[in-house]
Amino acid sequence: MNRAKSTLEQWRIIQSVVDFGGYAQAAEKLNKSQSSLNHAVAKLQNQLGIQLLEVRGRKAYLTEQGEVLLRRSRHLTQSVDELEQLASNLGQGWEPNLTIAREIIYPMHFLVDALKAFLPDSRGTRVTVIDSVISGTNELIDGNKVDLAICGVPPKGHIAEPLCESELYLVCPPNHPLTHCGIVADERELAQHLQVVIKETSINKAADTGWLKSEQRWTVSNFHEAKNVLLSGIGFCWAPAYLVEDDIKNGSLVRLILKGSKSRKIQLSLIIPNRDSQGPASKLLESMILTQHEISHYHGV
Repeated sequence: MNRAKSTLEQWRIIQSVVDFGGYAQAAEKLNKSQSSLNHAVAKLQNQLGIQLLEVRGRKAYLTEQGEVLLRRSRHLTQSVDELEQLASNLGQGWEPNLTIAREIIYPMHFLVDALKAFLPDSRGTRVTVIDSVISGTNELIDGNKVDLAICGVPPKGHIAEPLCESELYLVCPPNHPLTHCGIVADERELAQHLQVVIKETSINKAADTGWLKSEQRWTVSNFHEAKNVLLSGIGFCWAPAYLVEDDIKNGSLVRLILKGSKSRKIQLSLIIPNRDSQGPASKLLESMILTQHEISHYHGV
């Protein structure tokens, strides 16, 4: 049997160098010396007889061959991580911690009610809820960083259980110039005004999504901050209906009807990133979330 020329640790190091933007940044994140990372990558390249990285300035860049091998290596290290996690779950039984990714347009009251139902049988499990946005949610799923995830467009290769539809309204303050012709907004006119958008939570820069044609944009972390900007009297924003309906009713905000698009509707789904390693606590909480949407739970707990 031929002995492997490389180790998982070497591949994890080169992944970190690429993901964090250089040797110095990766060394800080991994709590290792920069020289040890340089040595590990140099040894790997020597063992394989191929250059994976080239340094330009202070940043390391993948070669064409490096891109191909790094992509394959991610599948390998992820498979090993999943195998080790499965062994850990089988050994420990009930999970002491659960992490949930929640796409921020998902109504929080559904999740709160599910967690309240989960609490009496949770056996002290600590729960962390991460508010995530678009590709940031998918990044957490693909990286197996969470136990459960509620997302919009599911990443490829994952089975999703549809939960509900979230409707987004186009809103602005009542004194905004866009309200001068009633509640209908023209797309070209809309593009001339300040748009308030929500920052994606992905580590790796993702392509812009949604309606982003305004030249002037302010980016904030969540819809509560976006609403505060609007209530101060400036900007427009696509915001979840459940979050702004009361403000529309009391006149604090005005709903605009964009020609050709009365509203935006996004399907939200529940994903278990790694079903094979799902523990009993995660299965129970999954059933509680599905119950909130009157969906039968088919997996044994």
